[in-house]
Amino acid sequence: MKHYERTFKENAVKLSYERGKGQIAGFARELGIAPDYLYKWRQDFEKYGTGSFCGCGHPKMTPQQAVITSLEKKIKDSKITLEILKKGTRYVSKGKIMTKNFIENNKSQYSIQKICAVLEVSETTYYRRKKQEITDTEARVILLKQEITSIFYEFEKGYGCTKITKELQSRGFKIKNSSVKFYMRMLGLRSIAKRNYKVTTDSYHNNYVVPNVLNREFRVSEPDVAWVSDITYIQTTKGFLYLTIIMDLFDRKIIGWSLSTKMSTKATILPAWDMAVTKRKITKNLIFHSDRGVQYANKIFTSKLESYKCVTRSMSRKQNHNDNSVSESFFGSFKRELINRNKLLPRKQMRVEVQEYIENWYNKKRRHSFLGYKTIEEFNEFN
Repeated sequence: MKHYERTFKENAVKLSYERGKGQIAGFARELGIAPDYLYKWRQDFEKYGTGSFCGCGHPKMTPQQAVITSLEKKIKDSKITLEILKKGTRYVSKGKIMTKNFIENNKSQYSIQKICAVLEVSETTYYRRKKQEITDTEARVILLKQEITSIFYEFEKGYGCTKITKELQSRGFKIKNSSVKFYMRMLGLRSIAKRNYKVTTDSYHNNYVVPNVLNREFRVSEPDVAWVSDITYIQTTKGFLYLTIIMDLFDRKIIGWSLSTKMSTKATILPAWDMAVTKRKITKNLIFHSDRGVQYANKIFTSKLESYKCVTRSMSRKQNHNDNSVSESFFGSFKRELINRNKLLPRKQMRVEVQEYIENWYNKKRRHSFLGYKTIEEFNEFN
């Protein structure tokens, strides 16, 4: 079957209108084509206009349909461009290897030419990089970056470069703190900054107080030699909760704690004490140190401690927070790592978060600078 060019068809139709309706067959024979062809071309032209003769594999469209189709193509192309930008921009900023990996992982969805054009990446560079093998150094750097990022988010943005370095070393990596600091800066990873907080201590009372027996001797050689305690507030969507903790100075473990809506002795220190003596038995002389808060100085708690013949009470000097700095240091970490990074929570949810922080994070997974950047469990394993 003979094929005719688009221009020829259009000119034949236009000239046929000049000849008149009764001369179409004769005009077709003059052109050397079958009259049926010319009649069909005229019908198509009357319906689709210049969109009639678009060639094989292309649908016939009216001018309006052609405009709509063109706009739809542009919209589709814009959506694809936006998808590629959203997915790929962060990989381009991480270097050629990550860019190449992104293209490899997405070439089944988008054309390589399109991805390179949108991300302004040279196709030549991509194909050259694809042929090259990754060096051992490059592979190690990629692994390090992935591991640093994983640790940073595993510990909920609470670790700085020093603790991440120690965690990497515990996992078998030989790396210096300066290198971790460099990669964290490159990856844009920053630990949550400290914020100031205040401690709720009511020391204006007539109850009996005792001298500072501990005298800032915060290092002890074995468990159950000295415990320290303190109370802080936590704001929630419905008022405050009060967290009371008891810490063993030997391994810095929180061995007793309570969370209450009231500041009474029965709601704060008594349940925390009961938990502590359940977890660690008092079998030798123990110093129990706190501030001068009324919860620690009143008769109820005093009697409780006096029932243990080997417990010696100790209290911070008046308006001297450094005498109980270890407890306050814990609250600083607690507020920075849990409270300050969240919006206000309901009381019920806050109780869950606090328990998770103390029992599963602080006492088990967190690395402590005082313990040589070991976890409490690692420290006790070797002591």
